[in-house]
Formats: sequence, C-alpha cells, structure tokens
Amino acid sequence: MPAENRHRVETDTIYALSSGAVPSGVAIIRLSGPAVRFALETMTGGVPDARRAHLAALRHPDSGELIDSALVLFFATPASFTGEDVAEFHVHGGRAVVAALLAALACLPGCRPAEPGEFTRRAFEGGRLDLVEVEGLADLIAAETESQRRQALNAARGGLSQRADAWRSDIIKARAAIEADLDFADEEDVPATMADAARTVAATLRDGIAAVLAEAGRGERVRDGLQVVLLGPPNAGKSSLLNAIARRDVAIVTAQPGTTRDVMEAHLDLDGYAVTLIDTAGLRQAADEIEAEGIRRGRARAGAADLIIWLDDRGRAAPDEVHGFGADILTVASKADLGGGAGTAADLAVSVNDPASLRRLIDAIAGRAAASLGREPALVTRARQRRCLEAAVAALTAALTPGLPEEIVADHLRAAGDAVGRLSGRIDVEDVLGDIFSSFCIGK
Repeated sequence: MPAENRHRVETDTIYALSSGAVPSGVAIIRLSGPAVRFALETMTGGVPDARRAHLAALRHPDSGELIDSALVLFFATPASFTGEDVAEFHVHGGRAVVAALLAALACLPGCRPAEPGEFTRRAFEGGRLDLVEVEGLADLIAAETESQRRQALNAARGGLSQRADAWRSDIIKARAAIEADLDFADEEDVPATMADAARTVAATLRDGIAAVLAEAGRGERVRDGLQVVLLGPPNAGKSSLLNAIARRDVAIVTAQPGTTRDVMEAHLDLDGYAVTLIDTAGLRQAADEIEAEGIRRGRARAGAADLIIWLDDRGRAAPDEVHGFGADILTVASKADLGGGAGTAADLAVSVNDPASLRRLIDAIAGRAAASLGREPALVTRARQRRCLEAAVAALTAALTPGLPEEIVADHLRAAGDAVGRLSGRIDVEDVLGDIFSSFCIGK
C-alpha cells in the first residue's frame, strides 16, 4: 500500500451501511476509526458502555435535527472487529433514514465513506484476522450451499491458519538447528545430531503439508461448485433436462435438432452441494460455422468437467471421444415416457415429465458430488493458498536433497518458511491484497 494511502487508513474514520440493501426492517451503519467517540458524543450525546446496547436519539451534528431513534453499540479498541474503536447505529431501514444518517456522518471531520472491504482490511492490518481467515470470511459471505458454508466457516475460524502457524514454527526451529550446527560446530554443548534432527523435522513437515495439498482440489471444487456437463447427440433432451432440474427456462427448447448453439449454465444447490449444470450443443458434424463453434465450446467445457452426463434418447453408451475427456460419466436414457432407452444398459432413465425420475437423477448427481467433495471441510480452498503450500513443499523437498551443504539446507528452509508466511499474510503479500479485499461489499 502506498505510504499516503496507509496514512489515510490510520487517520480516517470510515462508515458504511453494513446490513445490505434498503428498505429493510432494520439497517446497520458501522463506523471504525479514531473519531468514533467524537461521532457518538456529537450525534447521541455520549459514548455508551462498551458492548451494551443503548437506545439513543440520533441528531444531525450541525443542525441538531432528529434523524431517527437508534439502538447504538460501541466496541472499544482493541476488542472490536477492526481493532479500532467501532460503533454501530441500528436504525429503521427506510431509504430516507439511511440517506440522512450517511449524509450526517459525512459532515463530521475526519469521517469518510468506506471503500469495498475496508473494514476487513483494517481487521487484517490490525492483526485481528490473517489472510486465510479473511478469505474464509469472504467465502462465508458468498456461500450459497451448506457444504460451502461449513468449509468457509472452518477457514474463517482459523482451521488452516492454526495448522500453518504450527508448520512455520517447526520450520523456524529446524532452520535454527541447522544454523546452530553451522555457527557453533566447535562448541561442546551443541549436539552433533542437530542437523540430522532438523532434516527429520523437514521430512515430516513436507509429508504433512503434502497430505493437506492432496485435498486442495476438493476444497476448490466445493468453493467453485462441481462442474457437471450435459453431452449427447442433437435433440436428446439436454436443454429440456437443464430447464427441468433448474425449474426455470434457462435454455431454448425446440423440436429442431441443433437448437443449442452455445454453452448454457445453471447454478444449483443439490442436497447442500454447489453444482454448475452446463448444457452444450449436440455432438455431430456441424451444419454451419456457428454450430461448429458451439460444439467446440461444449467440448472445452467437457474437458474441464468433474462429471459428464451422457444423455441419449436410445440409451446408447457414450462414445470413445467422451471417455477421452477424463471425467466421471453418468449414462442417462432420456425421454423415458416416450420409450427412450428401453432395454438399454444406461445407468438410469429419465423423463422431464416424471418428477420421480428427475429426483433419481438429482440423487445420483448429489451422490457423485458427495463422493468427490466429501463431507468434511477441506483446509485449502483457494488457488493462492495451494500455490503457497506447493512452494513450501518444493523448498522442503529441496532441503532434503542428500549431500547438500548445510548453508544451502538452511536457505531452502528459509524459503519454506517464507512460503508458509505468505499463506497467512505475514510477509510479502501486498500484491494480492487489492484483489482479495475488492471482492468484499462496501460495509464489510
């Protein structure tokens, strides 16, 4: 952060609507910074006891005009979300009330509207949250399914952070042992086996971090959603099935083969798992350039899919091309009410006019999701976290190379410690902070 901006963060008091869009039953306006006590004294006549709700009349700081009756909360530094003095005004959630209160706060010296994510950034910079906890909080706010909520809550409460702190502490101890062996090799009270013990610790750490990394793909899929692609020949009923499962008209459906020319998506919550269901153009020799592009895009999505549903109204097995995409395949016979797939070896048959058959398909997808994503939250949930731990494993692996001079071993351990430090935001993360905090709403 540039020096002038850092000074602004330290001296300004920020405010914002933190409770979502108005109108609403109650609206919460949050303040944080050194002028919070002044704002309370000016607009309510005093500073309430910390962490105790107080009913007060809110008045304009210049005219003294009554704005609203509010429930006021005060959180004294450092025991607040940001680590600064924080206040909350719980007012009636009408647009005019909120607008009047925000305009009144703008009249106070040293107060300004908060930027997106600025409250959380102050919590990070004040040591109240580390970077992994910040990312977990962002994911918790964005969570749409039960599995996403549980995973994000685990991150926000420090699930990975606690593990990372222990890793970093062990790495520092191992590095200290190596350096002690170097600096005091002639001293009698420095055991000759310290370097060997440090290498044993490094090997244990590498294996432990690698085990967590092995679950990283699962954590990212929970966060982003399982990618399920509908493939099949033209007019097999893919678009109709997408609409039936989504319970809305996502894709155009006609009797003409090749209606779907582009990729269509529906984001669903299937039994607590986030699933992106993707409709694609029917696989065939394209009739024109537009259809050819649609088929190309469908194949590209299939190549990145977690699950492919091969839909065929005759219940035929998926062709070799589909198996070549490398995803798990669920073969579904469509148009079961019209005799589609009768007597075939499809995994199951469905009809968009039969809710029971749709339920069976949804259960099958949810079952594949449970098997792929698991029931317990993964520790690593973002690509940034994965890259930090991959760098740590690589450095620890390098440190274990036989025959290396101890100076080089110590340097690899330093690199491993730095990689874990970047994970939690202890060192060298300024280049990623803007991207992370910009994903928050204003008021958080």
